[in-house]
Amino acid sequence: MSEILKVENLRVEFRVSQREGGRRVAVDGLDLKVSAGEVFGFLGPNGAGKTTTMNVLLGFLPPTQGRAFLFGVDVREPIARQRIGYLPEMTYYYKFLTAEELLRFYGRIFRLPREQAESRIDQLLKLVELEEVRGRPIRTYSKGMQQRVGLAQALINQPDLLILDEPTSGLDPLGRLKVREIIQRLKNEGKTVFFSSHELGEAETVCDRVGIMNQGRLKAIGRISDLVGGNQSSLEQVFLSIIGHPPGDGGQQTPQRPGN
Repeated sequence: MSEILKVENLRVEFRVSQREGGRRVAVDGLDLKVSAGEVFGFLGPNGAGKTTTMNVLLGFLPPTQGRAFLFGVDVREPIARQRIGYLPEMTYYYKFLTAEELLRFYGRIFRLPREQAESRIDQLLKLVELEEVRGRPIRTYSKGMQQRVGLAQALINQPDLLILDEPTSGLDPLGRLKVREIIQRLKNEGKTVFFSSHELGEAETVCDRVGIMNQGRLKAIGRISDLVGGNQSSLEQVFLSIIGHPPGDGGQQTPQRPGN
């Protein structure tokens, strides 16, 4: 499988007050590869470095050290981002627009021909199950519905790679279920999905592989079955052990270390 996303020795530092040491390392020596057609879960607690890594991939933030590539092109080149769709953790839309008006706006941004855009809007509203409310203002939508509108706009340009930052954050169980179902459908269509989360249910349900970040470092990577194998009984136990909160049942193996 060809590499869609590649990160080499990525390091990101931020300036902080001298009292705090002057510099804070958000990502430290990250190496990562994601292949075409893969659903990859980028897991970790809040502050682990997940969003910072995504901001580098999206060109929002320059790395202090190292390099990152999308489709073999350095992320600092605008062309690298032409084939991606992005859903931020917090979506900000003009709430007076309807779902179809919002998608029409993004279709114009990507210069889609009118007929193609209208056909694409119909497909996406069906995919995210918002057909019946397509003419209602977004301000009348629940948070889960707004997240699904966000997924639709991330897909308007038929991207080969989707980057989703905490796509189920703040959603109720039904909202999380619907987002997971959409990710599963995208996986079945052969899309490459890279999403960050500190919710483990999504990863266990849809991911081919996961990477677990803590304090800016990649602590474990692999298929869930491999990470959980041996005496480990769940991904939650592996996760808690990595972030320094070992479960109380004892007798655990050390998780797999980063590698291909």
